Amino acid sequence: MRILIVHQFYLQPGEPGGSRFNEFARLWAAAGHDVTVVAGTVNYATGKAPAKYHRRWITREKDGEVVVWRCHVPESYGKSYKGRMWAFFAFTLSASTAVLRCGRPDVVLATSPPLVAAIPGWIAARLRRAKLIFEIRDLWPESAVTTGVLREGSMLTKWLYALERWACRRADKVNVLTPAFRDDLLRRGLVGGDKIVFVPNGADLDLFSPGSADLTLREELGWGERLVVMYSGAHGRANAVGQLVDAAALLKDRPDILISTVGDGPERRQHEERARALGLTNIVFNGAQPKERMPAIVNACDVGAAVLQNNPTFRTVYPNKVFDYMACGKPTLLAIDGVARQMVCDEAQAGVFVEPENAQALTVAIRKLADDAGARTAMGRRGREWVETHAGREGLAKHYAEIMEELVHGER
Repeated sequence: MRILIVHQFYLQPGEPGGSRFNEFARLWAAAGHDVTVVAGTVNYATGKAPAKYHRRWITREKDGEVVVWRCHVPESYGKSYKGRMWAFFAFTLSASTAVLRCGRPDVVLATSPPLVAAIPGWIAARLRRAKLIFEIRDLWPESAVTTGVLREGSMLTKWLYALERWACRRADKVNVLTPAFRDDLLRRGLVGGDKIVFVPNGADLDLFSPGSADLTLREELGWGERLVVMYSGAHGRANAVGQLVDAAALLKDRPDILISTVGDGPERRQHEERARALGLTNIVFNGAQPKERMPAIVNACDVGAAVLQNNPTFRTVYPNKVFDYMACGKPTLLAIDGVARQMVCDEAQAGVFVEPENAQALTVAIRKLADDAGARTAMGRRGREWVETHAGREGLAKHYAEIMEELVHGER
């Protein structure tokens, strides 16, 4: 089967960020499928593009057995929200050029956000008479509106909602990453239930597995012998990393506890400056890390934190990072309500829930976790067992391939 993936944020080797489709593409290619990816040049975590792509519209390269077309994205992406919108527009144009040169696929998989990925995906499917799967990793533009990035009722917001409707209706299948996304699409009448499929996030169980803490790595990161609560992920408006700074301020009396953030984003600098102004020595910003280092970093921490804005939209999401925490046998401190709470705390019993953006509640939970090593160990063990049963990336990739095979063979 010939698979074409349109994914602006498909990682380059060694880049930080979510690697869902890097792993899917690798597994599909290893299973004998012909896999091509149309991706952007700018990393979403750092906002930077390697120098080799400067002044190049599209570039063809290989990532193992996977063919990757890198498409121009201006570095305005990392400078402002308006710059990010311009970058999405530029990717739409460059990716639409690339899909014309990719050969004929059997199935096209366009994954959002950004929503504009649906446009080159539809062009490729339409011109090559291929099947189209539109994947929703986040509810756009709803999440941008509720976080304040976009204004409700603006022309841009109306256009994005129209694009969302169009993409759902043009697709042969719509994949959702959480059951709550399915409920939302059905409630709004965007798609019928028979068109929706469910392939969620998961973890690479070979890459992320329980291991001993690397003491040299802990020293390098500035962690020392303290108990470390680590947040891994983006530092943007939606992530509300400031609540971790607030918690650190309330934990000044516990020099044995350290909060660490691993990642980057447009609001990282302001959080660092605020922590410095408060004189906090119990929170460190370790920055973006290469993907291959993340299993060791997760194993080096004691508790994995997942936080977002106190926003009703985020009751629908499964954060990528919690799968990695659970795969490494780490308990999760979860400041996200909704389906994530149901999965981590109720089903897996692998973490502790606190109200989002409630620094006092965060502080209480951190103190309890720090003082109960037995509870941390038990939560970590249950998390690993749950991921092995429900969220192994290899099994999810196989299921996704079966969905695509059924689409393609059904036409025949």
